[in-house]
Amino acid sequence: MRNSVEFKVCGKYALFTDPITKIGGEKYSYQIPTYEAVKGILSSVYWKPTFIWYIDQMRVMKRIRMQPRGAKPVRYANKDGGNEISIYTYLVDVEYQVLAYFDWNPYREDLKEDRNENKHHNIAKRMIKCGGRRDVFLGARECQGYVEPCTFGEGKSEYDNSETIYFDLMFHGFNYPDETGNDQLQARFWRPKMEKGIVKFLHPKDCDPKLIRNVRTYTARPPKSIGLQEPRLLEPCEEV
Repeated sequence: MRNSVEFKVCGKYALFTDPITKIGGEKYSYQIPTYEAVKGILSSVYWKPTFIWYIDQMRVMKRIRMQPRGAKPVRYANKDGGNEISIYTYLVDVEYQVLAYFDWNPYREDLKEDRNENKHHNIAKRMIKCGGRRDVFLGARECQGYVEPCTFGEGKSEYDNSETIYFDLMFHGFNYPDETGNDQLQARFWRPKMEKGIVKFLHPKDCDPKLIRNVRTYTARPPKSIGLQEPRLLEPCEEV
């Protein structure tokens, strides 16, 4: 596959929160990562506004196990602040293989001079080898992730001999205005399945329109040149 990368991501805990449980304080993780979560992991490894990452496949290497843990989130709605006791249900001891690729962002014509496939592809592979440019989190900040190169499909998965596992309605990802050209932030949903440990993600454009919901009107910030504007001199009465 053109511009493709392969990597392994693992961690002690993961929390890919089901949106239904997010507002109640008792967060509960999906059984597998969402498309948006994997895209976020790869964006932490390497990303530029010149291109968009697309997640093709994910392979679940270890048995899906969950564990409840106590948490004390801040009560922002309470004037007195403080904490409250909640129970978060995490995935435990996770490991995934990911196959992904990038393509140019057609709505960033201002960056077309940066569309150098070899450059970005080589940088992405080097960043995977280095563990990423930024810290990697598995759905939540308290869940540290670790990235390293791999060959997709190699090694033994605990689901190699399993039957097809169907998951119910899950969050897929967001349609951002700077990636779609629309003035709407939208949420996509889908019904994934796992065959012998492999989840094949739908391309965002192939998601069922009936399972796409408008979140809010949102206009992408127009690109602007950085460092090309003439400096403005302060008047004597102005303070810095």
